[in-house]
Amino acid sequence: MTTQNSEAEADRALKSKHRAMWAQGDYPSLAAEIIPELGAILVEACGVRSGQRVLDVGAGSGNAAIPAALAGADVVASDLTPELFEAGRRVARKQGAHLTWQEADAEALPFGDAEFDTVLSCVGVMFAPHHQQAAGELVRVCRPGGTIGLLSWTPQGFIGRMFAAMKPYAPPPPPGAQPPPLWGGEDHVRALLGDRVTDVSAERRTVRVDRFETPEMFRDYFKERYGPTISVYKNIAGEPERAAALDGALTDLVRDADLGSGRTVLEWEYLLFTARRAG
Repeated sequence: MTTQNSEAEADRALKSKHRAMWAQGDYPSLAAEIIPELGAILVEACGVRSGQRVLDVGAGSGNAAIPAALAGADVVASDLTPELFEAGRRVARKQGAHLTWQEADAEALPFGDAEFDTVLSCVGVMFAPHHQQAAGELVRVCRPGGTIGLLSWTPQGFIGRMFAAMKPYAPPPPPGAQPPPLWGGEDHVRALLGDRVTDVSAERRTVRVDRFETPEMFRDYFKERYGPTISVYKNIAGEPERAAALDGALTDLVRDADLGSGRTVLEWEYLLFTARRAG
């Protein structure tokens, strides 16, 4: 019992840390300004339509949940970090979307078995630390024959490489935690879901990001708004030489990936994965 209590306490502490990480900065504005189209892409790939019951896991401020609601579905937007919901509610009101917002841990969803026709996540569930637990929950709450849809950054794509660049400056991950970009690998997701799904479709695509004039502008934008980047810099706050080295690593990453001439142009790769829950 003592071991179980210790594990439960450690998990609560880890989830509290994750919630705080995403609550800092301004992820809603980043998602709206940098990747506004991705949620609608996932909703279309899942075939969301009127009358369906849809769960968005790791919904953030509703990049996918709001398009799903506008398609006529009955939508629950769930996230470990409810601080992100208010921005989503404002957007939903402006666009005339009606949906439910609910705090929820992706690894222990507070919903019944087979409750939803479609369970989706747009660069959300990939940040749950225990991948197998999260995958099991996606399947559990989806009805047999229902759709599971995921959009995740790939390990070899820009965001995957950005996480690799930040890793030497971040605190060591807790035991059992896995890197988020693994969800961007088709083999990894297939292994997580196993024979519990059928009719798998997996496609690598890219989204174009061209709002930054220089690599330094990109770096500073993420230092100000993106929770994971903010947390890494906080970890080395008392080490100016390491902070300067991370500054250089991030600007070099952007410079190496730049496709533009005179303005920073990036292509971020993601995996678009859909499947049916097996009966």
